[in-house]
Amino acid sequence: MDWSSNCVAVIPCLNEAATIAALVRGVRRHLPEVMVVDDGSTDDTARLAEAAGAVVLQQPRPSGKGAALALGWSLALDAGFDWAVTLDGDGQHSPDDLPALLSAADAGGVDLVIGNRMGDRGQMPWLRRQVNRWMSRRLSELAGFWLPDSQCGFRLMRLSAWSKLQLQTTHFEIESEVLLAFVRHGFVLEFVPVKSIYKQEQSKIHPVRDSLRWFRWWFRARL
Repeated sequence: MDWSSNCVAVIPCLNEAATIAALVRGVRRHLPEVMVVDDGSTDDTARLAEAAGAVVLQQPRPSGKGAALALGWSLALDAGFDWAVTLDGDGQHSPDDLPALLSAADAGGVDLVIGNRMGDRGQMPWLRRQVNRWMSRRLSELAGFWLPDSQCGFRLMRLSAWSKLQLQTTHFEIESEVLLAFVRHGFVLEFVPVKSIYKQEQSKIHPVRDSLRWFRWWFRARL
């Protein structure tokens, strides 16, 4: 497949001035089209992303990771792209793992390729690793088969499949909702090993507010 014309990278960002330029440049070594959805940043995220070669969509105020991704995916579909790859703006995903995701889709029959960091889990902070394992077990129970890294935001998605879903979440629970929606619609998933990169960045996840959102979504999903 000609990925350079059929795939765009969509990167949601909130105050990622420290990492976004290097990330955009790294992604553009593999894919020329990069879309950064600046979700109401108050720093230089938008300016630095644009200078690095990204198309930047600026939201006037934060609306949530899920809402930012939905905007990017919708515009990518309207622009004629067949696929979108998503990465987090904080630099925890290595652009050099992009070829592995693209190769998995090249094999055919796959609708969603998800990065699996669990082979490199020693690099992940202990608490995040335990939370990810717990959430992955809960989602695996709902899916009916094992999902090794349900919370990884490094994904390659067929946009025509996404367009058939009716998603409702607008924050960090989007990773869980998309994964389960793909399973329940009968779309094909594949996990591929990727590196886990953690430095001194602060998570944008609010431990109380975002946990409550996820549990509300999970309760509805069980029903």
